[in-house]
Amino acid sequence: MKKTSSKNKTVIAKFEPKDGECLFFIGQDMKAIGGLDNYAHGYCDHFEVPAGITLYTSFAKGTESYGYTQKGNDGIKTIANWGAEDSCAQSYIDDNNFKHSVIAIGLSLVGHEKKVAIGIHDHLIKELGDWIKGIERPVFLRIGYEFDGWDWNDYNKDAYLASWKRIHSKFEEMKVKNVAFVWQSKGTESGQEILEQWYPGDHLVDWCGYSYFNNPDEEMLAFARKHKKPVFIAEASPILFDGPEFLDTFLTNPNQAKQAWEEWFIPFLKTLNDNLDIIKAFSYINVNWSIQPMWLDNDLFKHVDSRIQESEFITKKWLEEVTKPRYLKPNPNLWSNLQKNNKIVE
Repeated sequence: MKKTSSKNKTVIAKFEPKDGECLFFIGQDMKAIGGLDNYAHGYCDHFEVPAGITLYTSFAKGTESYGYTQKGNDGIKTIANWGAEDSCAQSYIDDNNFKHSVIAIGLSLVGHEKKVAIGIHDHLIKELGDWIKGIERPVFLRIGYEFDGWDWNDYNKDAYLASWKRIHSKFEEMKVKNVAFVWQSKGTESGQEILEQWYPGDHLVDWCGYSYFNNPDEEMLAFARKHKKPVFIAEASPILFDGPEFLDTFLTNPNQAKQAWEEWFIPFLKTLNDNLDIIKAFSYINVNWSIQPMWLDNDLFKHVDSRIQESEFITKKWLEEVTKPRYLKPNPNLWSNLQKNNKIVE
């Protein structure tokens, strides 16, 4: 756990980099990430592979999503597409270009948190735990991400908290040691009282997280500092808006790209650099949201194409930031260094 200490000792959170260092992830589907033979037009085909990649899965066994019927743990071992492009974490585990990358997995419990809580999905917990344990690299698991997304997730609080506890307990029983548990808010509107009510507890959470689309979420930063946890900005994508109205944010459009840099990228990077002590990881979503079936009718994301490589202007600016030494690179020592940090230091 993070900095729960005696007078002269500090405990660093699971896989937490040193102060000033940051893990940069790219997501959130195979087309967006790229770097594979059959997915060769994503971020990693234009830029250096970052420290980690972000993908998703779900325990929503039997749920239909945009023509795809979920089996549970979809997109982990085999390719799945539930309306937001192909996803398969194992493809990146098996590819040499990503042999030193860490993994972030968003685990959706939508509509199934009660089944998880009472043990109906224990076989899915075990299957996921076995896979994480077997890949032998750091995994950041975002259980029930955006728990406070009332309009799209609609979690039952008691069942959500019970399901979190059950997953954590089962992983402990299985001795899954290469996982960090990330508790992620939607990043807007939830004050300290709501966050406290939905918090699984210091002993069950390694990192706090939130989504950054149109605000820095001072609430989660304050909460994480209070609970002495590092912060993972687990989803980040540029959004332009004029008051309550969302504007087109297509980085393919030079004017919109420059506006996005001024109004979103600069504040986002300022948030990272103003909080070096606590924001230790972020994941950028490098996606043409506007063409994915899941988002075609979404008032927010149907206006967005966040692919950095599509803007020469933003590419130049972006590289000036992410090539700084503080953004850790995937190398043979990355995993061991993160693991060494997870101990009591004098």
